[in-house]
Amino acid sequence: MRVFVTGTAGFIGFHLARRLLELGHFVDGFDGMTLYYDPRLKEARRAILLRGDGYRDTIAMLEDMEALNRAAEAGAPDVIIHLAAQAGVRYSLQNPRAYVESNLVGTFNVMEVARILKPRHLLIASTSSVYGASPSVPFHEHDRTDHPLTLYAASKKAGEAMAHSYAHLWSIPTTMFRFFTVYGPWGRPDMAPLKFLDAIENGRPIDIYNHGNMSRDFTYVDDLVEAVVRLIDCVPARDSGDDSVSPVAPFRIVNIGRGAPVQLLDFIDTLEKTLGRKAKRNYLDMQPGDVPRTFASADLLERLTGYRPQTSLDEGVKALVGWYREYRATHGELKL
Repeated sequence: MRVFVTGTAGFIGFHLARRLLELGHFVDGFDGMTLYYDPRLKEARRAILLRGDGYRDTIAMLEDMEALNRAAEAGAPDVIIHLAAQAGVRYSLQNPRAYVESNLVGTFNVMEVARILKPRHLLIASTSSVYGASPSVPFHEHDRTDHPLTLYAASKKAGEAMAHSYAHLWSIPTTMFRFFTVYGPWGRPDMAPLKFLDAIENGRPIDIYNHGNMSRDFTYVDDLVEAVVRLIDCVPARDSGDDSVSPVAPFRIVNIGRGAPVQLLDFIDTLEKTLGRKAKRNYLDMQPGDVPRTFASADLLERLTGYRPQTSLDEGVKALVGWYREYRATHGELKL
């Protein structure tokens, strides 16, 4: 199978591309290598992929339609998986335009490519942030998501709406997956797991918002990748049952989360235990746009694929810490 994957130098895209290559598929990657976080981390991920057979990539921005078209046409993909995006809840307060350009214009360009090339399945990453501060838990795919709290969440919700319209108009089988707080080796240094780890290891204080009264459905990256790989063959069709498939389009939304939220303070305790160090804790009020909890229902994912994320927090944190220490030994300090 030939797979075109955007965001292959990113955290999740790297892990997914590597898994697809291990399974014997051909992967064409596409990534903009933006400076949102330490580009050396992206270069190190990319270098690993380039050593593998069956991989090639294009370095360009999603907004560059000509470059995107050329790369996708050369790949002649059976499947397109769109992961590239401007991520980060808090950064969307500082640089909102980046979210419009990447998450709206970039996603539109990917959909135009799919319209022309007609892959058998288009899969696009969304986020649990679209649920906002929903009081109903766990979050189900049918829940209303009309009240995003940040432009990041709004841009991802808009991407879902745009993809549904293209699925309807052009009969493009499309799956949107909503990710829940993904963590693990090669993770993003702007996210709490790696920020906390690096600060504790180096004796710096960590900022704990809402005085620690938050929970997150931490999902280990290998579990998420396994779910995405299995969803490739779960191609939605109109009127295909009582799950989240649209009644008017070959379009489905699927949560990918462990379904077992962890209190933020418990996550920090696990980091401390694994590192053998105590954190210097700086308790603060809730930040604008933040949510008190995320909590996925993984029932639909399990029904479709026979799988649900299962890596325990202890296992996942141990793997993250082991990778972090090895990376520092070989590549030097991360720039956070």
